[in-house]
Amino acid sequence: MLHERARQLAGESAFDVLRRAQELEGTGVDVIHLEIGQPDFPTPPHIKEAAVRALEDGHTGYGPSQGLPALREAIAEKAGSLRGLHFSPEQVVVAPGAKALLFYTINALAGPGDEVICPDPGFPAYQSVIGHSGATAVPLPLREASGFRFDADEFRSLVSSKTRLVILNSPQNPTGGVLEREDLEVIAREAAEKDFLVLSDEIYLHFCYDSPFETIASLKEAEERVIIVDGFSKAYSMTGWRMGYAILPPGLVETFDLYNVNIASCACTFSQHAAIEALRGPQDSVSNMVSEFRTRRDYLVDALNAVDGISCTIPRGAFYAFANISETGMSSAEAASKLLDEAGVAVLSGASFGPCGEGYIRLSYATSMARLEAAVERIAAFLAKR
Repeated sequence: MLHERARQLAGESAFDVLRRAQELEGTGVDVIHLEIGQPDFPTPPHIKEAAVRALEDGHTGYGPSQGLPALREAIAEKAGSLRGLHFSPEQVVVAPGAKALLFYTINALAGPGDEVICPDPGFPAYQSVIGHSGATAVPLPLREASGFRFDADEFRSLVSSKTRLVILNSPQNPTGGVLEREDLEVIAREAAEKDFLVLSDEIYLHFCYDSPFETIASLKEAEERVIIVDGFSKAYSMTGWRMGYAILPPGLVETFDLYNVNIASCACTFSQHAAIEALRGPQDSVSNMVSEFRTRRDYLVDALNAVDGISCTIPRGAFYAFANISETGMSSAEAASKLLDEAGVAVLSGASFGPCGEGYIRLSYATSMARLEAAVERIAAFLAKR
C-alpha cells in the first residue's frame, strides 16, 4: 500500500526512548530523563507575555507564508549580528520548526541518483529525509580521536560528481563536537570547485562553550552556497512553539516559500509574535542557561570519567555528553536499554545516530544538577553489579 518513499522515513530514538521512559513512570518507576534534547528551563516570561498579547490582539489567523515581515526583519538583524554578517529579510523563510526546513532543503536539492554527505554520528532526521527524497546518504565519519571533527582527506574522497549537498551541524548533536575554521574552509573550497550546496544546521549556535562560534557562511568561497537553518527551540526554550527559520541564497527563497504554502500554509502567527520578542527582548535567559549548562557539562564529564568502564571527552558545544562505553562489553543499544530498565536512567544509544556511534551513549545534561548527580550514581551502581 505504501509508496517506497514513505518506507524510507525513520523515527527518532529520543522520542522512542521518551515513550518507553514515560510508560515506566506510569508504573511508578522514577526515571531520570537524559534522553531528550530539550532545555529544562521554562520559556522566559517576556516571550510568553508577548504570545498572550498577540492572542488577545487577535493574531490567530493566517500570516504571510514566508513569515511575518517584522519577524523576518528581526531574524535577519539578530542572525547577522551573531555571525558578523549582513542578511536581508528577503532571504529569510520562517517555518513550523527547524526540522521542516531540513526537509525542504534536502528535497529541494536532491533526489534519485544524487548523493548527500551527512555527519556520522549525526542527527537521525538527516538520513531519514535523505532516504525519503530518493537520494543516497553518504556518511562522513566523526571520530572521538579528532574531537569529533572530520578528516579532510576522507571528506574529499567522499565528494563525487553526484554530490548535491553537504550537511554540517556545529556545535553538533550528538557528540558536542565543534568544527574549526580550517574544517569549514575545506568544505567551502570543495563546494566552489565541485558545485554543491551546504546545509549548515546552526541550532546550537549559542551553546559554544570554549571558542567563538564560526559559520561557513562567513567564507567567501561559500557565498550563495549556504543554507543556514536555525530556530528558537534550544536557545529560548521554545521546543513546543515550533518556530524555525532558514537564511537562504536568493534563488531558493521562492521554492521554500512554496513548501510552506503546500505543507503548512504558514508558521503559527502568535508564536511568530513571541519569536519577535525573543529576538528583540532581553537576552539574559540565554546567557544564564548557557552558563548553567557549562557548569553541568563540567560536572557530568568529570563524574562519568570517574566511573569504571566509561570515558568521556569534554563536549565543546550543544548540551550532550557522548560517553564511550566500549569497555563495558555492551553494545550501545544494550547499554541504553539496560540503563533504562534496570537503573531508571534514560539515555540514547550512540548507534541510533549512525554506525560510527556504536560504543557510545548520549546523555543530555539539560536537566538539574541534582538529577545529573543521581543519574551518575545509578549508572555507577549498575555497572558495578556487572
